[in-house]
Amino acid sequence: MHQVKAKKYLGQHFLKDMGVARHIAESLTLDGPTAVLEIGPGMGVLTQFLLQNPLIDLTAVELDSESVIYLHEHYPDLKVIEADFLKMDLKSHFSDKFCIIGNFPYNISSQIFFKMLDNKDSIPCLAGMIQKEVAERIAAPAGSKTYGILSVLMQAYYKIEYLFTVGAHVFDPPPKVQSAVIRFTRNEVSQIDCNEQLFKTVVKTAFNQRRKTLRNSLKPIVESGHPMYADPLFDLRPERLDVAAFIDLTKRVEKALK
Repeated sequence: MHQVKAKKYLGQHFLKDMGVARHIAESLTLDGPTAVLEIGPGMGVLTQFLLQNPLIDLTAVELDSESVIYLHEHYPDLKVIEADFLKMDLKSHFSDKFCIIGNFPYNISSQIFFKMLDNKDSIPCLAGMIQKEVAERIAAPAGSKTYGILSVLMQAYYKIEYLFTVGAHVFDPPPKVQSAVIRFTRNEVSQIDCNEQLFKTVVKTAFNQRRKTLRNSLKPIVESGHPMYADPLFDLRPERLDVAAFIDLTKRVEKALK
C-alpha cells in the first residue's frame, strides 16, 4: 500500500489534519439522505469521514490515476470516477440533486464555482476548502474592496458562509497561502428578475475595469453618450452595487440595447 506523491501540476496539497478533515465533512447542510460528490479526494483523508455518515451516498471524482489506485485499495466500496470535474457531464452521473464537497485544487477553484453556477438547480449545497483570499472575496459584501465577479454571481443564487481559516501547516506539502472552508447553500431564487445571460455579462464587464465608474466600464456593451448614462447610478464603481442593484442595472442595459 503506497503513499501518493503530491503533484505540483495538479495543485495537490494533501490535508493531514484529521480534526480539520472531520470539521469539513460535518460542514455540509443535509436535510436527509443526499448524493454527494467529492472533488479531488487524493488519499481519502476527507473521504473516510464522509463514508461514516449514513445520510451520504458518496461518489468521488479524481483526475490523478495514482490517487485513483490508492482509493480503490483503501476504500473498495467507494464509487470513484477517474475524470476531470471541469469536463464532466454532471447530468449523466446524477439524475437528481447532489451536494459537492472537497479540498479543492486552488488553481481551479473559481472554475469549479462557475460550473456549479451552470448547474445551480441541481446543486443545493457545497462545502469545501479553498484559498483564503478567494473565500473572502466570494463572501465579501457590496462595498468591500474584495467584492467582485464571483461575489455577485454566487450571492445571487446562494447564501455564502465563511466558516473557518486553516493554516498551511496542516497540508503536505504546505501551500504558500492560507486556506479557508466556505459553505454555499442554495437560496430561494429560482430565477433572477432579469436576463440571466446579460446579468453575467454586465457583472463581468463592470468588474473588468473595477477602478472605473460604471459609465466608463460598460462602454463595451452600451456605447458612450447613450441617455442611460445620465443617471447618477453610473457615477458609481461596480463594488458599490449589491445583487439587487446589479439586477436593476441589467434591466436598464437591456432596455438601452433595445
